[in-house]
Amino acid sequence: MKVKELEKVVIRFSGDSGDGMQLAGSIFSNLSAVLGNDISTFPDYPAEIRAPQGTLSGVSGFQVHIGAKKVYTSGDKCDVLVAMNPAALKTNVKYLTPQSVIIIDRDSFTPKDLEKALYTTDDPFAELGLHNEVIDAPISSMCRDSLADSGLDNKTILRCKNMFALGIVCWLFNRPLDYAMHALKDKFLKKPTIAEANIKVLTDGYNYGHNTHASVSTYRIESKGEKVKGIYTDVNGNLATAYGLVAASEKAGIPVFLGSYPITPATDILQYLSKYKELGVVTAQCEDEISGCCSAIGASFGGSLGVTSTSGPGICLKSEAINLAVIAELPLVVINVQRGGPSTGMPTKSEQTDLLQAVYGRNGETPLPVIAAISPTDCFDAAYMAAKIALEHLTPVILLTDGYIANGSAAWRIPSLEDYPAIKPPYVTPEMKEGWKPYKRNPETNVRYWAVPGTEGFQHRLGGLEKDYNTSAISTDPSNHQKMTVIRQDKINYIANCIPAQEVEGDTENADLLIVGWGGTYGHLHSAMEIMREQGKKVALAHFKYINPLPKNTTEILRKYKKIVVAEQNMGQFAAILRARVPEIALHPFNRVKGQPFNVVRLVEEFTKIAEEK
Repeated sequence: MKVKELEKVVIRFSGDSGDGMQLAGSIFSNLSAVLGNDISTFPDYPAEIRAPQGTLSGVSGFQVHIGAKKVYTSGDKCDVLVAMNPAALKTNVKYLTPQSVIIIDRDSFTPKDLEKALYTTDDPFAELGLHNEVIDAPISSMCRDSLADSGLDNKTILRCKNMFALGIVCWLFNRPLDYAMHALKDKFLKKPTIAEANIKVLTDGYNYGHNTHASVSTYRIESKGEKVKGIYTDVNGNLATAYGLVAASEKAGIPVFLGSYPITPATDILQYLSKYKELGVVTAQCEDEISGCCSAIGASFGGSLGVTSTSGPGICLKSEAINLAVIAELPLVVINVQRGGPSTGMPTKSEQTDLLQAVYGRNGETPLPVIAAISPTDCFDAAYMAAKIALEHLTPVILLTDGYIANGSAAWRIPSLEDYPAIKPPYVTPEMKEGWKPYKRNPETNVRYWAVPGTEGFQHRLGGLEKDYNTSAISTDPSNHQKMTVIRQDKINYIANCIPAQEVEGDTENADLLIVGWGGTYGHLHSAMEIMREQGKKVALAHFKYINPLPKNTTEILRKYKKIVVAEQNMGQFAAILRARVPEIALHPFNRVKGQPFNVVRLVEEFTKIAEEK
C-alpha cells in the first residue's frame, strides 16, 4: 500500500438529511485542524426539513478543504466523494473530476433506490459517465453485523453508518481515531451506549478500509504552514460572532443582551450566546422579529449592549425599530446572516443580496454603519468592531455575514483580549449635570453623551419623535430638523476616522486589473487573484469590510487602476455604492445569484477576459 503526500484535498460527505453527513464532516474537519492542517468547510443543507428518503431534493452535503498550508475556500471540485445513496451520487456528480475517489454504501444502491433517484438504468456510474476509482463498501450491512449484539434496534444501528464511512475516510488519509472517539463521547455524553456503538462502527470502518482495500493508495497531509504560536481550534462564523460579542462585552465592562427570533441561518448565534450566562450574557427568544429588536433597544437604554440577530426577512420587520435606535441614538448591533431571497427565498443558501437594504432600507434619512465579515474567523473581529462602534458612537450598527461563512468553519487561533482596542462609551460625567440635556454632544464627533438610567442627576426620556438640538424637547421646526438630520449624518461620516484604511493585496503598484469584493467572498477572490498572478498576470485585490462609511482612501484606490471588476453575489449592489462615490470610474460587474459560493476556476476565466479586453 502506497502513502502519497498531498498539499491539499477536498472531501465531500453526502447523503440523506438523516444520514449524519454534517456530523461526519465536522468531526473530520475538527480532527484535521487539531493535527495542524488548515481547513475551510461548506455545509450544504437542503431547504426541506426532511424530504422523502433517497430523493434528490433531500440530499445533504458537507465539504471540507484541508491543506498543508493556508486554504481560503472550501474548494470547487472534490477529490473524494462519500455518497451514501444514488441520489447523493447524482446530485454531486458536478463536483467530481476524473481523478476523484468515490466511496459508496453498496447496500443503498438497490433498484428501488435507483428509481427514487430517477435513474433509468441499473448502472448509475455508466449512466452518469463515471469511470472513477470506487470504494464499494457494504456499509449498512456491516453496521448491522458490527452491532448485532449491541441490543440496539435496526433504526438506531443504521444511524451509525455515517461513522463507518468516516472510518474509511480516516483510513484513506491516515488519520488517527483518537480525536473522533473523544468527539463522539462528548456528543453522546448522556447516551454512553450510543457513543460506544458509534465508536465501534468508526473503528470497524477504519479496519475495513485497511484490510479490504489494501491495494488502494492512501494519503497524508502534513502541516507545513508557519503558524503563529497559540491555541488553535476550529470555529464557524456564527460561533465566532457570538465570541466577538462576548469579548466586546468583557472589554467594555458592559453586559450583552440578545433579543432574537429563530430564523435560518442565524439561530445558532442565539443558541451559542445562551451558554454564557456566567459572563453576564442575557438572551431572550422573543415571539417575533420586532419584539426581538425592541427588547434589545430597551436593554441598550438601560445600559447594556443590545444585540439582535436575524436574516434578510427579519431585517424587513425590524426596520422600524432600527429607525428608533437611530433617532434615539442608542447602541445596537443588528446581525444579518444573509440568505437567498427575496421573501422566504432559499433559507439554507447563501447570497449577498441585502447590502442596499442594510445601507438604505429604512424610512427617512437614517444613516448607520455597516460592516461585512469576510470569513468565518473574521466574524469575531467584525462583531467586536461592530460592538465597539455602536458603544462609542451610540448608533445601531448592521453586521452582515452570510450563510456560507456563518455555517462554514476554519482553523482559528484563539486571540488575547489584550490585542484588541479598548472600548470607551461616552458616558456622562458629574461635571455635566449643570444644564445637561439628553442630546448634548461631543462637538468633534457629534456623539451624544450616554446617561444610563439610575445615574443621579441625569433623568431623561428618549423617543422616536424629532428633538430640538438645544433643548432635547420634541420639535417639528423645519430648520431644526434640517440641522439634526445633518448632525446624524455627520456622526456616521466621522466614523471613517476610526476604521482602518482599505488595504490592497497583490500587485499593488502596477496591476492591470483590480478585483473588488466585499464580505464573505474574500477567500474565493483571493484564490482567483493568486492563480492569475501565478499565470504571470498583474492583478490586485481590494476586499472591503467596512461598507458604510467607506474607508477614507477608497476614492484614491479606485482612481489608481485602469480596470476594475466588482465581483459580488447579487446584481451589482456594491458597484452601485462605489459608482455613487466615484462616478467617473468605469466598473466591470461580475454578478452571480445562485445560492452557491463562487467557483474559483470560473472567476479566473472571467477576470482574465476582462483583463485582456482592449
